[in-house]
Amino acid sequence: MSNLKIPALAGLLGDFGSKNFNWNKIRQVANPEIIVAFTLFTILMFIAIFGQFIQTHDPMQGDLLKRFTPPGSEGYLLGSDHLGRDLWSRMVDGLQWSMACAMTANLLNLFIGSTLGLLAAEKPGMLRIVINQLVYTLQSFPGLVILICVVVVVGQGFMTLVMTLGLLSWVVYMRVVYAEASSLFQREYVQAARLAGVSRWSIMFGHVLPGVRASLFVIFAFHFAGLLIAESALSFLGLGAPLGVPTWGNMLAESRQYMIRAPWMLIVPAGAIVTAVVTMNLVGDGIASLSRKKGRSIDV
Repeated sequence: MSNLKIPALAGLLGDFGSKNFNWNKIRQVANPEIIVAFTLFTILMFIAIFGQFIQTHDPMQGDLLKRFTPPGSEGYLLGSDHLGRDLWSRMVDGLQWSMACAMTANLLNLFIGSTLGLLAAEKPGMLRIVINQLVYTLQSFPGLVILICVVVVVGQGFMTLVMTLGLLSWVVYMRVVYAEASSLFQREYVQAARLAGVSRWSIMFGHVLPGVRASLFVIFAFHFAGLLIAESALSFLGLGAPLGVPTWGNMLAESRQYMIRAPWMLIVPAGAIVTAVVTMNLVGDGIASLSRKKGRSIDV
């Protein structure tokens, strides 16, 4: 991703959260791609938040008399699995797990990467060397191998997965913040704040970080999709959620031996993963499209 050119969200979303933000501008430049992206994202977030109200069955409760029920029959919208459990309810439960895991880990990535990037840009010298060496060390090892090793040693669980993903995949945030903050620290308003006696941390988080938040919007969306895939991959390997928890990765693992008899057991979780990942990439592309209308871009 280091050689990928991603337009920064500088114009429209640069004022997000401030009194200058104007929703009419969004309506003027919105195209069908952006509308579809944010509509899908809204639906996913709605299901993740209110999932317990739209489940038709207990996702953990099975009925052996209704094993391998085809989709759309006997009250099973997406069919049932080898234990007679409703796949729709399990897919919704898996969405809640995956979205919560990816969102928490992504926020942790954002905090760690942004903080280290600001420190490296603000304080040249030994600290910058140490942070750069830490980045090079993390990048020299395959990320998935490190994740597997940590989970095997520490054990399975939500917090283990979140902390592992959050502590090992913040490099992209650090690089972007470092690249942009290095120039922002030289701006006149930052120098004026220093002369006025503003504290170091206030300058970093109150004056410099808002200048890079536009780029962080784009990165957050794309990185979210990568974390969804990582969580599903670990669960598929039996190293993510504990066995029995209806995550999409666990559902994929359970469906392997029933691919011929009940192909919907594979299609449902695979389709959910593809839909979520494509949605987050469309959101990132949509945000990038908004910024392209302002003619600005960054290299990430």
